[in-house]
Amino acid sequence: QSWSRGMSYCLHSESHWDTGPIYVRENGKLHVVNQGAGDIQNVTPKTRPFRLFSRGFSVELCMNREDDSARRQRTDHFIFTYTKEGNLRYSAKSLFSLVLGYISDNVDHIDSLIGFPEQIAEKLFSAAEARQKFTEPVTGLRALQKFTEAYGNLVLCSLCLRNRYLVISEKLEEIKSFRELTCLDLSCCKLGDEHELLEHLTKEALSSVKRLLLKDNSLSDAGLRRMTAPVRVLKKGLENLLVLDLSCNPKITDVGIGYLLSFKKLNCLDISGTGLKDVNAVIKRIQMQIGLVHSKVPLKEFDHSNCKTEGWAEQTVLQWEQAVMEAIKPQDNLRSRTAALHFYGKTHRIEEVVKCRLVEAETKASGNLQFYKEKVQNCHLALKKEVAGSHELKNNKKRALAEQERERTSKQKHLCLTVEDWDLLNTY
Repeated sequence: QSWSRGMSYCLHSESHWDTGPIYVRENGKLHVVNQGAGDIQNVTPKTRPFRLFSRGFSVELCMNREDDSARRQRTDHFIFTYTKEGNLRYSAKSLFSLVLGYISDNVDHIDSLIGFPEQIAEKLFSAAEARQKFTEPVTGLRALQKFTEAYGNLVLCSLCLRNRYLVISEKLEEIKSFRELTCLDLSCCKLGDEHELLEHLTKEALSSVKRLLLKDNSLSDAGLRRMTAPVRVLKKGLENLLVLDLSCNPKITDVGIGYLLSFKKLNCLDISGTGLKDVNAVIKRIQMQIGLVHSKVPLKEFDHSNCKTEGWAEQTVLQWEQAVMEAIKPQDNLRSRTAALHFYGKTHRIEEVVKCRLVEAETKASGNLQFYKEKVQNCHLALKKEVAGSHELKNNKKRALAEQERERTSKQKHLCLTVEDWDLLNTY
């Protein structure tokens, strides 16, 4: 009773509030308190429970279905991992990774990367490479050019395309976009003298090449004349070449070897398997004019295992090769066609894959024609100036006169240009 009187007093004191009926549960029963009388009545509530939504109403939580690509990208914003207890845990990616992913998806729209930090550019390149952006025909070339223009040899410093003629034919423009290469291996590609890539070797973009391997490429004297024209006359092109491999090119003769004498910085040369007529005369000529000595033992510099693809775009070149190999695989489905040809008595032409093979006849005839430059050994013994002074002066005078005569003769040879050489120079 005291409890009900306190409740009724509170209600009478604040009668200006319209609270409505008040329900109280006591001993498992529901009681209603009348505001006017103040007593408690045992009644069962006949009013319907309050409903926020009507019966049959349902709510479906879904994302924007207009753009499925945006929904897929939104799921990449989280990283899902499992704890040791086996519970699934997720965490949001950093803002840097989200921005990096967005830029890599639209890498072909970048205007320029010149002056951009190398550390971040490498991560951006790897992110775009993981999305295979550089394998696309048009946008991939545009994106690759932006990186090569800004970072040069960091993108690729060494490129090995040995026995990969299909990759060269399919991705020629991408290969030409690489700059500041120091090593280029084009062995066993059967390019020939008129290939566009050989013409690209004489450009300033590849003036940094120091190691060039052109083994078994069906080259002749005309190809060497075109390749050495900028060096012989303009002192540009492959002027920094140190290692040159021209082995297994039977169409190169003594005339073509004369064009190679313009490479004054050569340290190693391989002309095994070429069509030389007077081998001894060529050996003496190379030794006198370039200073290379004939090696009786095969040199390690011409071991093709040392030449590898190195740089940011190493995986990109592998992706190109895989794409070419996948394009060749559908030819295996032509077995039914070959069976039909055999049934009707027609012979099917078998196309063998071109492999790098040595020209055994020419190599046996000419032998191992590899040349190297001897290292000058410095004598550490102290010589007396009084005894050696007069001899050194006489030798220096003789050497100076001999060098002057060589320069005069070399200048006369360089100035004597043919009409074909002038036509080549006009094309550059």
